[in-house]
Amino acid sequence: MKILVTGAYGFVGKNLCAALKNIRDVKDKTRGVAIEEIYEYDIDTPETVLDEACENADFVFNLAGVNRPQSSEEFMQGNFGFASLLLNKLKEKKNTCPVMLSSSIQATLIGRYDSDYGRSKKAGEELFFSYTEETGAKVLVYRFPNLFGKWCRPNYNSAVATFCNNIANDLPITVNDPAVTLELLYIDDLIDEMIAALGGREHRCEFDGVNTVLCEGGRYCAAPVTHKVTLGEIVSLLESFRAQTETLVMPEIPENSFAKKLYSTYLSYLPKEKVAFPLKMNIDARGSFTELLKTEKCGQFSVNISKPGITKGQHWHHTKWEFFIVVSGRGLIQMRKIGSDEVLNFEVSGEKIEAIHMLPGYTHNIINLSDTDDLVTLMWANEQFDPSHPDTFFEVVE
Repeated sequence: MKILVTGAYGFVGKNLCAALKNIRDVKDKTRGVAIEEIYEYDIDTPETVLDEACENADFVFNLAGVNRPQSSEEFMQGNFGFASLLLNKLKEKKNTCPVMLSSSIQATLIGRYDSDYGRSKKAGEELFFSYTEETGAKVLVYRFPNLFGKWCRPNYNSAVATFCNNIANDLPITVNDPAVTLELLYIDDLIDEMIAALGGREHRCEFDGVNTVLCEGGRYCAAPVTHKVTLGEIVSLLESFRAQTETLVMPEIPENSFAKKLYSTYLSYLPKEKVAFPLKMNIDARGSFTELLKTEKCGQFSVNISKPGITKGQHWHHTKWEFFIVVSGRGLIQMRKIGSDEVLNFEVSGEKIEAIHMLPGYTHNIINLSDTDDLVTLMWANEQFDPSHPDTFFEVVE
């Protein structure tokens, strides 16, 4: 397929073109489509590119539009005017390939969405519907809600981008009403839908006011996954993300959750000086012990470094359990059930990485068997360390 993307240098365009290039260059074999060429068109692109693309394209993504013009008249010129130009060129080239339009929920013209911007988007929609009646070409009109994700421009048209950027860079934010609810569409979910549309697998919908109602044969199209979140919830999550480098606590981020997508977005705004952050190494003559990461519900990760010949541990737990994973060096892990004389021995090495359970009710240790090299062990405990209830009791293994 040959694909034309207008508005290719904008937020959605950049993400879409990056995904299309991964498919074209066979870096992503999971999408079920084949792409031969991508025409990227934006405001400074020579019109000859648009001419060639309109003649050869097998699918058009029209993402071009105006969000922040200097005058309200530019809304109609930038949103309706360019759509007219594009469709006229396709008719001139007698190309009836499918065409996608990026409209906005503001085209509903309901309540706070009754605006010049919304009217320009609505006019663009009607132009596309007239085009399909005239030419028979398939059109896919998407009314986007609020979008967020990497590469979104802060202080422009996304509150989430502004909040992420400002909190990541320790800048102030303003929230007039934390109870305000936004419907948010994550950029990767949108790109998944757009690539599905290339294969004729778009999701159709109608609108009940501003609410999307997915249905077969709907006049409009929509990405099926969005998130309704209050401004207060967004800010609270972002503050917990910012605190992670100090607390080491990773908030709960379930699969496909808004929190997971927001964290990825937040990280994309970190300045260079925050990309790396120090960890507290507890150092003594035996080596070091460093907490790496704590989770809200699934314990914590640490790394232990033992100098040559050193034995560490010699303690047991009532309820806590751990995994010891040696990643470098050669060692011996020993365990003995409390009240028993039987010692369980496990030789471990970074050359054969395996996980060893530290069993509740068993005293255990780890011995560096090398005379020259450090022993490096990654450790996971099923709970965060609680100094008020450490559940750790000294007793030598043998």
